[in-house]
Amino acid sequence: MQTSFSKAQLENSEIAHADRILRRCVHCGFCTATCPTYVVLGDERDSPRGRIYAIKDMLEKGIDAKPEVSKHIDRCLTCLSCMTTCPSGVDYMHLVEIARGHIEKTGNRSLKDRFIRRALAEIVPYPKRFRWAIGAAPLGRRLSRVFRSLKMPELAAMVDLAPANLPGSGRFRGPGTASPKGVRTGRVILLAGCAQQVLRPQINDATIRLFARGGIDVVVSAGAGCCGALSQHIGREEEAVKFARANVAAWSKEIAKGGVDAVIINTSGCGTTVKDYGHLLRHETEYAKRAKDIAAMAKDVTEFLDGHDFGAPKRWSSLKVAYHAACSLQHGQRVTAQPKSLLKKAGFTVLDIPESHLCCGSAGVYNILQPEIATALRDRKAANIKSLRPDIVAAGNIGCIQQLQLALDVPVVHTIELLDWAHGGPVPPGLENLERYSTDVPQPKHNVEDYIGV
Repeated sequence: MQTSFSKAQLENSEIAHADRILRRCVHCGFCTATCPTYVVLGDERDSPRGRIYAIKDMLEKGIDAKPEVSKHIDRCLTCLSCMTTCPSGVDYMHLVEIARGHIEKTGNRSLKDRFIRRALAEIVPYPKRFRWAIGAAPLGRRLSRVFRSLKMPELAAMVDLAPANLPGSGRFRGPGTASPKGVRTGRVILLAGCAQQVLRPQINDATIRLFARGGIDVVVSAGAGCCGALSQHIGREEEAVKFARANVAAWSKEIAKGGVDAVIINTSGCGTTVKDYGHLLRHETEYAKRAKDIAAMAKDVTEFLDGHDFGAPKRWSSLKVAYHAACSLQHGQRVTAQPKSLLKKAGFTVLDIPESHLCCGSAGVYNILQPEIATALRDRKAANIKSLRPDIVAAGNIGCIQQLQLALDVPVVHTIELLDWAHGGPVPPGLENLERYSTDVPQPKHNVEDYIGV
């Protein structure tokens, strides 16, 4: 693609970066076939190619973001399916981030949009605030129809998506170190997350238990918090950088002690962001080098598990598991085979979901900001899952889990919960009725389980 930025414009590092990305696009249109919003809406402006043209025009002209452009950029899920498909290697992820930053600075959003985006940014990344907000959701749910009649579908989606009941706090709450009582074979840092530890704290518990069985210390560092993904995806890059700096500072202290094998992420949306810290903090002189090093150490939990021997499963089952490949895992991190391989080794029958490349519509807070499109994508995904008649759905991202459970009658759990169960952990919440389909595998008498000490 030819561009016509002036020399003065190219002195701006963001514009120069956008120019390099734009020049790689060859207009082929392969991306349209795999773009969820284009598949649902059929509008070229809601395809990666259409958005690229709009971004190019806006940046080249150096104009403020127009509402029409903002609308179609806002509809992008950042699922990154287009990057998996693109034969030219267009870095759409960073191009759309540049566009969102420009829209945030120059666009003229309505008071309602500004309020909702600010509320999400001020609540979701902070576990205590998020828990309080969900606790107040039942009251707001009574007003769901009123919100819709007042043309405020975002507020209706916000209260409708909130779970009716929140689980209690997880057993392992940081900061601190969870250690096996047996021989130690490694040491990792775990991102405890923000929304996940409120919505499903058992995911972190299952992660720590499984690592302990492999002799691995799990550290939750003091000072670490939200990864910054939510803020970044709604154009609030300064906030994202602030979160990233805090994590890099906290994790660097632990890494400096030595013996850290990896930074483990068990929420794939967060993993894609942490693996990009080198780019996000590239202008931060004090943090750039450490951020790049940490990004190189970041691994999805299934990536790490796939490279380590955690022993044979202690339970075997005949359960059929439909594996939902979260976009942030399959497109953002290109982790595709490991989760399914681990589930198969643990004794589950793994089913591939039709149209697995298409997003379920969760995408962080997309299902709040764009509820109509998100619901259409969720229902499409749910129909594909139902066609398989599975017993369970497994996913590697909390957003997908919450989104899909609303449209399915079978339980949706994290992959790591199933692996922990197969290796001797408790039955995951929601699977109690399926426990009878699992069988204990006879263990050698000398094989004694090591329990976790904190």
